[in-house]
This record gives sequence, structure tokens and C-alpha cells, in this order.
Amino acid sequence: MELKDKLEKFAERIANLKDTIQTEEATKHSLVLPFFQILGYDIFDPNVVVPEFTADVGIKKGEKVDYAIMHDGNPFVIVEAKNHTENLDKHTGQLFRYFTTVSAKFAILTNGIEYRFYSDIDNTNKMDEKPFLVIDLENLLSRDVKALERFSKENLNIDEILEMASKQRNVIAVKKVFEAQSKEPSDDFVRFFAKSIEPNCVLTANKLEEFRAYIKSALSEVITDLAAKKINSLKSDFNARINEENSQNEIAEKDEDGIVTTAEELQGFYIVKSLLCAKISLDRIYPRDTKSYFGILLDDNNRKWIARLHFNSSKKYLGIHEIEKQETKYPLEKIEDIYNFKEQLLKTLERLQGQE
Repeated sequence: MELKDKLEKFAERIANLKDTIQTEEATKHSLVLPFFQILGYDIFDPNVVVPEFTADVGIKKGEKVDYAIMHDGNPFVIVEAKNHTENLDKHTGQLFRYFTTVSAKFAILTNGIEYRFYSDIDNTNKMDEKPFLVIDLENLLSRDVKALERFSKENLNIDEILEMASKQRNVIAVKKVFEAQSKEPSDDFVRFFAKSIEPNCVLTANKLEEFRAYIKSALSEVITDLAAKKINSLKSDFNARINEENSQNEIAEKDEDGIVTTAEELQGFYIVKSLLCAKISLDRIYPRDTKSYFGILLDDNNRKWIARLHFNSSKKYLGIHEIEKQETKYPLEKIEDIYNFKEQLLKTLERLQGQE
């Protein structure tokens, strides 16, 4: 199984377990150690993962960091783990002290869900104040998976990680500056744009405020437009795949019971799957066509139907299992309107999963 698939399944496990985990120790055993196991480390081998690794600070003896991940007999990552309910901002100082006493090049602060990766890019053997990588397993991105692949035991190359860390830290810094400027542009930022647009203008206080408002609006529109383009691109790719599948198969397939599965029903089914994939593995979503409607089920269980596509008449409806044993029907002008019901579909999925 690919690392991406393993992490996505683990994210599902986190969602199911976290409300039952009450202590820091339970977080370590249920969330933190399995994470490193996914990265390929033998968590049961004390030569690979060392719990309670000694990190004496100054005259204080007996100081221990939760884990050290070993490489060639030496620690290359130290890990400090907190309860999954903890805000990690409160615990950076503790890890900072440990880092100076060991030979590791990397440090991780985690609550089992969020992982903050640090190194000593600014000053050797002194942990940087800012992480070069932050991973949220509940909101995992493709670029996060690529970064984690570098830390997997199979692909481990410390020099490559350090190179990535240096670049990534600067990328994070630029993103933070951009985010701050998009919310409240500084005077220098405003002057740069004002002089680029009106080179000869006199930048009085009123003029600065005028351009500040322009910049805030422009940056907001740029972000919105980029997001819209990305969504439209994904929709286009998705629809292209659907059309390709339909061209390879018959436009409508008829089974032994006389049930016709149309191209529109398949397209609707794949749209619903794409909306649910943020919370569940796609292999748990099943189609079940009938003469009256096209059903979409959780775990191929008739009692756990999520939605129904009523596409067999001139007027199309999306039926959602919002209340137990009841169906709420929503009219659709076009099949793509299903995207508008993501929240209702995810709430239904969450309710059905809660019955397990």
C-alpha cells in the first residue's frame, strides 16, 4: 500500500478514536507510535525507536524526551508527544531545551494529530524557533505526503531532508507574510503597489488608505479566483474521466432484472464519492441501482444508504438520508448541482458511521 493510502486510512482511525483517548500515554500508543510505524520504523525494536531517551539539561539530570528515532546507531529525530487535546504552542520551549543536549538533527513536537518538524538551520545544535514543516493528519495535503516520504525509513536521506527543510522554512515564512499583508497591508507594501500603478502620485495619508483598500480587495479577489480555477479544473478533469469511462462502456447497461444504469447516474455517483472521500475511504462507498432510483450505500448495507439519485424522470432529484428512515429530496437543475450538498452528505455519513 502506498504511503498516501496508509496515511488516509490512519486519518480515518484518528477520527474514530480521538474522542475516546483521554490521556497523554493513550495518545502516544494509539496515535504517535502508529504514525512512525506507517513511516516504516519498527516501533518494537529499541535500537530503532527508543522511548524515554535521556536528554539531561545542564545540571538537571534524568531529563527524558519521549522518543528518539535512531539511524546508524545515533538519534536523528527526537519526539516530544502531548495529549491530542493539547495546544502545541505551549510546549515548544521544552523541546527546545532537549534539542541542545542531543546530537539529533531534527525534532518533532506532536499531539498525535498535528506534527511540527524542527531543525537547526539558523544555528547549529540550537533548534529553530519556527518549524520547517507542519503536518495536520486531519487535513492532509498531497505536498505533505511528499514531504513525509523523505522521512520514511525506506527513503531516508538526511542531507536531502536538510535541503528541503531550508527551502520549506522560507516558503512558510513567505506564506505568512502574504497572509498578513492580504489581511492588513503595511505602508511599505502599499507604497510599492501605489508607485507601480501611479509613479508620480504624492502618497499622502489619505492616498495610502485609498490604495490600502484597493490592495485588500485585489488580493481577496486573486485568492478567490485561484481557488475557483482550481475547483473548475478538478471538475473538468473529473467530467473528462467520466466521459472517457462512458465511451469505453455502453452509455446504458441493462442487468438481468431490466434495471438500466445510465451515464448520468454514474456521473452523479462519482460526484457523491468525490465529496465523501474527505472523510472516508472510497472503497466503502457502494452503488446499488434499482428501477426507481440509483442508491449510494455505506459498506454495501441497505440500512446505511447515504443518498439516492432520482434521475428516471424529466425532473431530477437528489435524495439524502438526513433523518433515520426518511429521505429529503432536493431538485437538481443539472447534475453538477450535487456539489452544493456536500455539507448535508458529510453529516449523513458522520451519522451513519456513528451507528457502527
